[in-house]
Amino acid sequence: MENDSKLAGLNEQLNGKTIAESLKILVSHFPGKVIFSSSFGIEDQVITHIIFSNNIPIEVVTLDTGRLFPETYRVFSETVQKYNKRIKVYFPDLSEVEELVSKKGPYSFYESKDNRMECCRIRKVHPLNRALEGTECWISGIRSSQSENRSFMNDLEYDKVRKIYKYHPLFHWTLEDVEEFIKQNNVPYNSLHDKGYPSIGCEPCTRAVLKGQDIRSGRWWWENDGPKECGCHVGDPNRYMKNII
Repeated sequence: MENDSKLAGLNEQLNGKTIAESLKILVSHFPGKVIFSSSFGIEDQVITHIIFSNNIPIEVVTLDTGRLFPETYRVFSETVQKYNKRIKVYFPDLSEVEELVSKKGPYSFYESKDNRMECCRIRKVHPLNRALEGTECWISGIRSSQSENRSFMNDLEYDKVRKIYKYHPLFHWTLEDVEEFIKQNNVPYNSLHDKGYPSIGCEPCTRAVLKGQDIRSGRWWWENDGPKECGCHVGDPNRYMKNII
């Protein structure tokens, strides 16, 4: 009940505010305990620009799975150079990766969804959990139109699994809104977006999509059952399962 009351109060305070104003309000409620996780996708670059340009005291972090595209590392470098700000990197646990690859080989994720989720769990979810330790508010670049599962989320939520507030500043933005912001503010972005990659993850698990296709269809394209998620943004597992049955 306490979390529900606080969530309602925060929603009231954020109503009608700009993204920068909203982020500053969250920082005032959770000083030193707000984190933004970026994968250097186009949405994340918008939020990074807003945080860095306004000197908002939010720690920006990223997860290096060890399987990223060269273009992703390039935009990482360009972002650090442009804003002259620190982005903290979290890597997967070396022993977990060694055990997985030694036991199942480098491409076990193609063999079954369980194997794919295991790889995502080791390379993404576990490092993210470490990044979120001690924090109380997590900022992400999720938009509601990115997938059916994400449309069931809210722009400000309380994640009962991780016991953390989550804020999605671009939740109601369209892709066109994002692209226009990037252009107007000269924000570095991943060049793969210009080559048919609307959603970019690990190189072996991401491919370009045709115009008009679902933007998540290029992620784990060999899977046809259930939503295209890695497990980082599942939230309440009961709601998640209800929405995919």
